[in-house]
Amino acid sequence: MERDTEVELARQLIGGEPEAFDRFVEHFRAKIFHYSWLMCGQREDAEEVAQETLLKVFESFDHLREPERVRPWVFQIAKNACLMKRRKSVFAPSKELSLDEFLPTMDHAGGHGKLQIADWSSLPDDRMLRSELKEVLKQAIGELPENYRSVILLRDVEELSTLETAQILDLTEDVVKTRLHRARLAVRQKLDEYLSTGLARGK
Repeated sequence: MERDTEVELARQLIGGEPEAFDRFVEHFRAKIFHYSWLMCGQREDAEEVAQETLLKVFESFDHLREPERVRPWVFQIAKNACLMKRRKSVFAPSKELSLDEFLPTMDHAGGHGKLQIADWSSLPDDRMLRSELKEVLKQAIGELPENYRSVILLRDVEELSTLETAQILDLTEDVVKTRLHRARLAVRQKLDEYLSTGLARGK
C-alpha cells in the first residue's frame, strides 16, 4: 500500500497537480531524515541532507521516467547528498571501523565464526518494543562501516529490493546479498549482547 501511495504521488507530481509536492514532502521527509541520520551519524547533517534531497527531487522531477521507481530514485539522491555531506562534515569520522570489530570472534580450534544468540522467545513482547532496544538497534546500525550500513538501511529499513539497492549503490546483487548478510550478523550480535546483559541483570 505504501509503495502504491508513493507511485501515485509521483504521478501527480509529474502531472503538475497542485499541492502534490507538499504531500510528497510530507510522505518522504521523515524517511529521508531517518536514513540520513543513520548514514551521516549526526542530526545536524541529517537535517541538511533531508533538505538538500527534497530540493534536488523538486528540481529533478522531470528526469523521473518511471513513477514505479520513485522510492529508489529518491534514495539514490539521498545517498549522494549524504556522501557529499560526510566528506565536508566536521562530524565525519577520521576512519571507518572494520566490520570485523562487530562480527563474532573466530573459534581458533574449529576455524569457524561463533555467534551466540540469546533466546529472544523468553522475553515478554512489551520488552521487545521498548525504546531502549530501538536505540540499541539504531546505534548498532550507525556503527557499521558505511558500505555495510548503506546496504542494511536500504534493504531492511527502507525495504527496497536487492536489485534496487544494487542499482542505487552501483553494486552487483551478489555483493549486496553478501554485505547484507554480514551486516545483519553484526547488528544481531550487538542486539544479542544487549539482551544477554539484560537477562543477566534480571530485567
